[in-house]
Amino acid sequence: MAAIPQKSTGENFSLRLKAFYAALFLTLGVQLPFLPVWLTAKGLDARAVGIVLAVPAVIRVIAIPLATRMADRHDALRGVIILAAAGATAGFCALAFTQGLVAITLAYALASAAYAPAMMLVDTYALRGLKQRGRAYGPVRLWGSAAFIAASFGAGALMDWIAPGDLIWLMVAAMAIAAAAALALAPLGAEATSGLPARASATRLLRDKAFLAAIAAASLIQASHALYYGFATIDWQAAGFDGGAIGALWALGVIAEITLFAISARLPARITPMALLLIGAVGAAVRWSAMAAGPPAVVLPALQCLHALSFGATHLGALAFVAHVAPPGAGATAQGYFAIVLGATMALAMALAGVLYGSLGSVAYGAMAAIACAGGLCALAARRWAK
Repeated sequence: MAAIPQKSTGENFSLRLKAFYAALFLTLGVQLPFLPVWLTAKGLDARAVGIVLAVPAVIRVIAIPLATRMADRHDALRGVIILAAAGATAGFCALAFTQGLVAITLAYALASAAYAPAMMLVDTYALRGLKQRGRAYGPVRLWGSAAFIAASFGAGALMDWIAPGDLIWLMVAAMAIAAAAALALAPLGAEATSGLPARASATRLLRDKAFLAAIAAASLIQASHALYYGFATIDWQAAGFDGGAIGALWALGVIAEITLFAISARLPARITPMALLLIGAVGAAVRWSAMAAGPPAVVLPALQCLHALSFGATHLGALAFVAHVAPPGAGATAQGYFAIVLGATMALAMALAGVLYGSLGSVAYGAMAAIACAGGLCALAARRWAK
């Protein structure tokens, strides 16, 4: 392995990476809770909102393989991340000026085509760079979650003062900050490879039953969040919650996630990636089953804390497993395979969520619980087949 430049080692590398995670998740902290509100303000109904929100998941299937292939073939993770962040900024800016379902969908597709690879590639960049420097992933990644909290709280407070149609400009500003932070990312040291093309060496994973079952498990568990991501804010608004309360509920879930990330480096060895996936499945099934029952407001904070399991444990387990089985020099390609499956699964779940929420309201969370259970069964199969 080539020597890593001294200026990019240790704390300096981590600080730059923390800054980029924070900037990137500022956008997500506004987008996830409040893009549905903006879409509703543009005149879209629940089914149309579900269609638009399914676009990023569909686009991942196309954009991520192109980005990962370029990053691995040219060993250019940092460069592709910079291009993706700049493209996402341009895409959100274009979205701000659109009107009508077709135009909004196309503009959001443009933004998502760049944003999805940036989100996935930064994890690959982080896992590789932090491993080279002997540092853990979770304590760095939590800065993205902390920024998400700040953004959701801030946007929630501003929602009572800003017209819903102007929320998009918060997303544009946050993404512009992320593009600037991407430029400051430190170069990675060279990675030893097997001598085979990265794409060829990674394709063997597509014949590995444990790998396929594990990414199916993680994709189903994460896709069970579709109704929450797309319609929780709208549902809570209908129940009479104000912007501050909604922002606090979103933030509470991410605080629980941050807590898990902060202690992840100290988890006992027996909590393997497969165990984390199973824990995530159980957490999601319990969370969505309770949400389907229409819980009283006093119970919502406890259910939001389950985000540490439904999302956090699943995320850590999936990334660790894929990084472990990926051939040298093919980390981005292997993570890309996972992202493709996740994208397709999330697209279907988001479209389904729009239809079900429009017909059933919050009772539709029951379908999300069923999806999480299916993910748990896949995780059990992966654990059985794993070597």
